[in-house]
Amino acid sequence: MAAAIDRRSFALLVAAMASACRRRKAERFPGYAFVANSGGAAVAVVDLSAFAVVRHIRLDGGPVALAADSRRSAVYALVPETGSVHEIDASGLALRRRLRLPEQPVSMRLAPSRELLWLAARRPPRLVGVATESFQVVRRIDLAAPPLDFDIAPGSAQAAVSLGGDGLALTGLSGAGKTRLLRPCASCGPVRYRRDGRLVLVGDPQDRLLAVLEADEGGTVVKLPLALAPTHFCFKDDGGQLFITGTGMDAVVTVYPYRTEVGSTTLAGHAPGFLAVSSEPDYLFVANPETGDVTVIDIESQRVVAVVTVGKEPGFITVTPDNEYALVLNRASGDMAVIRIATLSGRRRRFAPLFTMIPVGSRPVAAVVTEL
Repeated sequence: MAAAIDRRSFALLVAAMASACRRRKAERFPGYAFVANSGGAAVAVVDLSAFAVVRHIRLDGGPVALAADSRRSAVYALVPETGSVHEIDASGLALRRRLRLPEQPVSMRLAPSRELLWLAARRPPRLVGVATESFQVVRRIDLAAPPLDFDIAPGSAQAAVSLGGDGLALTGLSGAGKTRLLRPCASCGPVRYRRDGRLVLVGDPQDRLLAVLEADEGGTVVKLPLALAPTHFCFKDDGGQLFITGTGMDAVVTVYPYRTEVGSTTLAGHAPGFLAVSSEPDYLFVANPETGDVTVIDIESQRVVAVVTVGKEPGFITVTPDNEYALVLNRASGDMAVIRIATLSGRRRRFAPLFTMIPVGSRPVAAVVTEL
């Protein structure tokens, strides 16, 4: 009898250990992913609790950028070809308002204060401020040349606008704000503020460097040589690391903005492009559009932990707020690949499977996630 009990206890112990080793069941995120289909003149709405498209919201042209405002339960979609901005009700999943502009806006950012939606227009070159409450233009700031990229300071009082070979504009965003034109590098490309707002980081694709400037006066702090031509920027969630990809090397460069120095250069697939990060675990997701996969790097060890085949021409990547899933938009195949992040750790094989694939529309280029 005692031997039988021992055998039974051993069997139960083995079963408990096996159960503990199994990965936890996938949690479904209670919210939506809004996907801009630039080739389909629509925003697709994906229910992330069911991983299925529940609606296509038709627009007057192809959207290229999205911004989400949880306070107003709104998603904003920018359509350059018609010079229009659309406000979508993120709860009712319907078009709420539309604003058509005489300018041709090409990019969009929601100010940290959420009071203004800022648009960068190339014809004529200017920044256009739209009040989120009234959904009307309340401010226009002329620029010396067409903008390539811009960012809003954490306090929403200033913007940094890259103008390519014409330099960098630091401009106040209040009605009486002045604009300072600087030439910190040969060709100003991607631009971002450091999280504390004290420094501006400007990529120079021509000379392959990162210029670090004082945000207030625009003085150059340092110019950091890079192993590639900076094209895509992505910050770690705490702002302590900046990851950069671009032409010239199949790698990701890590920069420490608070130490103003280059850290490591890590190989990351073939012709890496868009980037996204997760936390807990701290992973960096790197899209490789030419090979149709995503390279996943452990940020602390700088080691590749997985490669995931996702679809044709992967581009934009975003991570759900609960850090459960990475959502990858495949521009050529018109779908969204879903990577379950918990399955990437502790793998014996380098290649990891997809969680699911969702057809979303023609040429998806941007996405935002909202929580219910």
